Amino acid sequence: MKKIYITSPLYYVNASPHIGHAYTEVMCDAVARFEKQRGHKVFFMTGSDEHGEKIENAALEAGFAAGEEKKFVDTIVPRFTSLWKKLNIGYDHFIRTTDKMHEEAVKKVLTLLYEKNKIYKKVYKGWFCTPCEAFWSDSQAKNGVCPDCGRRAEKLDEENYFFKISEYQNTLINHIKKKRAEKTPFIIPRMRENEVLSFLEKNKLQDLCVSRPKSRLSWGVEVPFDKNFVTYVWFDALVNYISGVGYADKESRFDSIWPAYGHFIGKDILRHHAVYWPIMLMAIGEKLPGHIFTHGWWVIKGEKMSKSKGNAVDPGVLIEKYGADALRYFLLSAVQFGHDGVFSEELFIRKYNDDLANDLGNLVNRTLTMVEKYFEGKIPGPPRGFGAGSLARKTKSLGGALEKTMGDFSFSGALAAIWELINAANKYIEDTAPWKLNREGKAEELTGFICELLEALRVIAISIYPFMPVTSGGIRKQLALKGSIEKVESLKTGAKISKAGPLFPRIQ
Repeated sequence: MKKIYITSPLYYVNASPHIGHAYTEVMCDAVARFEKQRGHKVFFMTGSDEHGEKIENAALEAGFAAGEEKKFVDTIVPRFTSLWKKLNIGYDHFIRTTDKMHEEAVKKVLTLLYEKNKIYKKVYKGWFCTPCEAFWSDSQAKNGVCPDCGRRAEKLDEENYFFKISEYQNTLINHIKKKRAEKTPFIIPRMRENEVLSFLEKNKLQDLCVSRPKSRLSWGVEVPFDKNFVTYVWFDALVNYISGVGYADKESRFDSIWPAYGHFIGKDILRHHAVYWPIMLMAIGEKLPGHIFTHGWWVIKGEKMSKSKGNAVDPGVLIEKYGADALRYFLLSAVQFGHDGVFSEELFIRKYNDDLANDLGNLVNRTLTMVEKYFEGKIPGPPRGFGAGSLARKTKSLGGALEKTMGDFSFSGALAAIWELINAANKYIEDTAPWKLNREGKAEELTGFICELLEALRVIAISIYPFMPVTSGGIRKQLALKGSIEKVESLKTGAKISKAGPLFPRIQ
């Protein structure tokens, strides 16, 4: 049995989640469900990033007193966990950076690096962008402007601790190239791998500032070897990937789970995960994760969706109006992995009506209506020669198509393959004209036709499970399938179907 450990990034809980967060979470959940279907043992971790200056400021703005940051994040975290429940996200562990075992792991990593002489103290002169939680040199922050977000950065001249990441630059370059040569790329997709390699080969890494003086920021994990400092929030947050599986407190559990199969992240935090994080692991002598999966942004009216820009779309509202599976389907089908996606409610409704109501919903309704009409609502036994038709062949080929597309992390490609079968089944109905077969008394042909459609529906129900688990369960129930999703049973001759209402009522 293959063991697969996957993670989402930790979501920064200074405000409510938007569909960008939902997108990452749904991707992780789809991969976890797909791998479980294949019999693999999966551990899926998500969580919340709760330290740093942005949290401290957000707590004050929300009316909490200084020192009450934990009370503030305790009001925000449930917004995320509640949304994941509504989206049917099946994570195995939710980690918070305020968890005691996480803070102990951060201190353990810092202590180990300090004892190995990989951390030193010096005066930092440069720029810091609070919204991005990023340090920049004079050459990077030209005229004091953050190169990432375009906001005004803060000029710093203070003593801090630094991690010697520059020592590992060539080692990291060689690792990325080695994985590429082995066709098991460290960074996916290729354009992001190229981006990181270009950055590493053209720039000398500057050692990473890993602390903030308590005189300016008190909300963070205290540096274990100097109580006048707290840990830089990004260093703190990255440790979650090992702290959550027992790095500091459960060594045997950690050894059984780590290294991670992959981290799913957005492209805006690529450098942290593809440069800082692997170097941190190299420095403490731990194995690197298999992959860094990097998706694009969601764009609305030509701008990146973000909390700071005030254009974030609340996924909870979309779920309330259209259902969780409809949102999951849209997020995974509307954009090619790695590229930016465009969101508008008009586009959402169009895909809902065309793909879910017209294609999938209509196929299920038409097929089960014919079972009721021609076979008294009971699944007929397959006739001689069943399985030789074009629809049956297409049904059998879907499994291979899903293995390939999901192997390439093409969620949109996997769903497109499923919809090819759905559309083929709908066309099969039109081309065969079962009403004519019935009128002409061609009972065996009609039986074979219905059996092919029902088998296609069974395979569709199994195949959409990673992406649309509720819809999958609904179709399987209507087909009288009672096995677990990992071991779905075959259709039972004579079983009574239980036709329900429309899976996706059309939106006017």
